[in-house]
Amino acid sequence: MAAAEYPEQWASDVALADGSTVHVRPIRPDDRERLRAFHGRQSAESIYLRYFTPRPTLSEADLDHFTRVDYRDRMAFVAVSGGDILAVARYDRWAGRDDAEVAFMVDDEHHGLGIGTVLLEFLAEAARQVGFRRFSAQVLPSNRKMLRVFRQAGFEVTSEFGDGVIEVELDIEPTPEALAAIEARSHLAEARSVARLLAPQAVAVIGAGREPGGLGHEVVANLLAAGFTGPVYPVNPAAEVVEGLPALASVLDAPGPVDQAVIAVPAPAVADAVLECARARVQSVVIVSSGFRETGPTGAAAEEALVHLARRYGMRVVGPNCLGVLNTDPAVRLHASHTPARPSPGPVGLLSQSGSLGTAILEYADDLGLGISTFVEAGNKADVSANDLLQYWEDDERTELVLLHLESFGNTRRFSRIVRRVGRRKPVVAVKSGAVIAAWADEPWLQGATLEALLGQVGVIRVDAIEAMFDVARLLVHQPVPSGRRVALVGNAGGPTRLAAEACAGAGLDLAALEEGTRRALGDLVPAPSVVANPLDLTHRAGPDDYASALGALTADPGVDAVLAVYAPPLADRSRDVVDALTSAARAGGTPVVAVVLGVGSTDPPVPDDGAVPCFAFPGRAARALGSIAAYGEWRAEEPGVAPSVEGVDPDRARAVVAEALERRPEGATLGAEELDELLDAYGLSVAPHRLVHRASEAVHAAKAMGFPVTLKATGLAQLGKTEAAGIALDLHRPDDVRRAYRRMADALGEAMVPAQVQAMVAPGLDLAVSVHQHPAVGGVVAIGAGGAGALNARPALLRVLPLT
Repeated sequence: MAAAEYPEQWASDVALADGSTVHVRPIRPDDRERLRAFHGRQSAESIYLRYFTPRPTLSEADLDHFTRVDYRDRMAFVAVSGGDILAVARYDRWAGRDDAEVAFMVDDEHHGLGIGTVLLEFLAEAARQVGFRRFSAQVLPSNRKMLRVFRQAGFEVTSEFGDGVIEVELDIEPTPEALAAIEARSHLAEARSVARLLAPQAVAVIGAGREPGGLGHEVVANLLAAGFTGPVYPVNPAAEVVEGLPALASVLDAPGPVDQAVIAVPAPAVADAVLECARARVQSVVIVSSGFRETGPTGAAAEEALVHLARRYGMRVVGPNCLGVLNTDPAVRLHASHTPARPSPGPVGLLSQSGSLGTAILEYADDLGLGISTFVEAGNKADVSANDLLQYWEDDERTELVLLHLESFGNTRRFSRIVRRVGRRKPVVAVKSGAVIAAWADEPWLQGATLEALLGQVGVIRVDAIEAMFDVARLLVHQPVPSGRRVALVGNAGGPTRLAAEACAGAGLDLAALEEGTRRALGDLVPAPSVVANPLDLTHRAGPDDYASALGALTADPGVDAVLAVYAPPLADRSRDVVDALTSAARAGGTPVVAVVLGVGSTDPPVPDDGAVPCFAFPGRAARALGSIAAYGEWRAEEPGVAPSVEGVDPDRARAVVAEALERRPEGATLGAEELDELLDAYGLSVAPHRLVHRASEAVHAAKAMGFPVTLKATGLAQLGKTEAAGIALDLHRPDDVRRAYRRMADALGEAMVPAQVQAMVAPGLDLAVSVHQHPAVGGVVAIGAGGAGALNARPALLRVLPLT
């Protein structure tokens, strides 16, 4: 088979149940010797379970048959690590049938890692794409592992026993149960692969210099200073001691297993270091060395080869060109980084893609009293990405909040699917950047507020700057998420409080309407001639007790979702006392509270304990942060929805229409009118009666047959408007109207007029344009907006990423 026919697009690196990775790809003819070696490693029992007969060796004919497939009626995938085949799975079409027989074999030493399940997922997807809908298999009753793979895959399975074997049939259509099983397996495997990265048992630092100041030396010093709970092995063949530890000439010389290596050698030597790590069975590498993709095409090629090498041996890679990774868990205390920052333990999981900002971000978080659970600075993000870390943080008990500072989201479709699920449990805050917008905004209508709407749909709290990210983080760490947008304002000065009201309106917050009982409770706090209202003016005489009393009444009001308290310090500044009073009252009320103490600036007191009220210098930042988490609260309260079971649709028929069109026009083309009608009909969408015509007399005859009034449309224009010059004549009530309109349009439009379409007029109603765009970064996007004239250049009123639920 020609090399061009090999389906390279099916090759992928996949995480397994223990966190390791394998490379899955279609089998090739040059796999003969690897397949022979794989078969030779298996026990007689495993061979018997696969072939139902003793088969100690594979013949040359066997090897030829198994490694040469057509990738359509016969398909096979192999899972490979370190150049060795660990598993093989295949299907073969039954003669004269539209289903296929499936068979698997997994290396004896790699059972229980989910490899069989992974290969079944690959086989099912490949089979569906070429028209198969069912698999069948013959399984010996004693092959319980294979039977378990079929049951746990989530497909509809039927089985019956006969002639000493179990006949199994699988409907490989992606049921909700099958999709959920795939997602659950992927989530667990990727989370474990990151857990191995963030909680290693032993760390080697390759390129650990003797003198302070070098990257490798600083990583060793930081690991020791943090009190890493496992052994640290400096690797430097030119040194005897680094930071008081004996230096090793090679990671292979380590006296015990090493599951993580930090690589800090010049770029040309990194590949050799990675290969050495593979031989030492290192599970993950953190490459702090620079000189790769950030330097240009040559460096990018070297980086791609580097990651390919690591994946070949099942290793995960952070970087290259990265700051490193941290884990403040007292059971781990990992500081595999050259940053001097020493973050305190806490509930924030943080991912950055900027080494220059990473240290500043960590130090700023510490200044605010925000503790870090885990931190990854991904550098060039060649392997480990936000998607991997989100899978880990979703289940990590120490992480309550995720902060992302990224230049790109990597696989955006996976990101939107994963973050939608994570956001239901934990808030995810992301700082936008120009690079992120560029990745999403190849179309004019995918810019600015559109990107915010798309991220909002999947629950991401998007902010414009790093300081805004931490403003939101302070609220989320120390206050509950509001259940709505209704806010009460209380202050001791009219001007600043009015400014806060304007800021709240700009942030999408509404002033709450206070209940009568709340107004009565507040009456004694408001001296004449002031009145009880929202905003509530306590006047300049208000002290801590007044704020506490007001807050107690406001947080008890069921119509108040959050309170923003503004304090303008008088001559006798009691800011600290006011904030303490607000904190005590907020803890008792259970409603989120934010404080603005005018002018506190950098003297803002730290808020180290849960329930403390975050304090801001001015109302704008406070209101924007509160508005962001209020929108998130609304999103989280929404029902996620389910995919409905729709009757009267025929996807197979729709696929056939498209497939036939592409067979005639492989380069791609717009569907013709008849093709489009059949496609819509397959999905139960009715179209007004119409007929294609090629001359004026045919148009008149068609109009008489279907009844007046009618429309006349040119089919050769890319976009139609509601004028004859734009390809449509409306409200034609008589034969002469049709005849004259046809002639005028034919004269003006020429060949674009033929064939023309005569269609029955429908009753007046709302013109709605619904379209689906396949964006290379975002995936499927549904756009809904006004139809009719001018719709082509109009911005859609609503955009949603698929899937909608």
